[in-house]
Amino acid sequence: MDIPIRQPEEILAYRPLARILASRPRELWSVVPTDSVLTALRMMADKDIGFVVVLEKDALAGVLSERDCARRVLLAGKSPEATPVADIMIRQVVTVDISYAFADCLRLMHQHRIRHLPVVDHGKVVAVISIRDLLSESVSHHARIITQLERERMTMFTSTA
Repeated sequence: MDIPIRQPEEILAYRPLARILASRPRELWSVVPTDSVLTALRMMADKDIGFVVVLEKDALAGVLSERDCARRVLLAGKSPEATPVADIMIRQVVTVDISYAFADCLRLMHQHRIRHLPVVDHGKVVAVISIRDLLSESVSHHARIITQLERERMTMFTSTA
């Protein structure tokens, strides 16, 4: 029995990020460096997210996570109302280009021990992909594969009977 040759994007590791993001809403939540940490935390709470990009004149200036706020503000005894995002944001940001593949994103997240990657298209941040997004893509991909294998198995059983 010959196995059909698959297109590279059908193999999960090679699936382009643009294809993964196409099925999701492209909402980019951001703050500016002069916003207070409390403002950023309120946005994260309102949008039910744990990570925002920090933009300055539409350029990526940094990123901020709930973990950053907890460790660099609350545990440091600083006031979230009086602390600007610029004081605690991560400035050395790992990003991915929209042309990257699923495996590239996983590798970068693992290598840098991060859970979110800002996605850049022509120098502009267009989205954020999380480890949860990649896990969801993996689960649905494997569910499709299992369904296909079950269908093939049933076809084999019914054709030999």
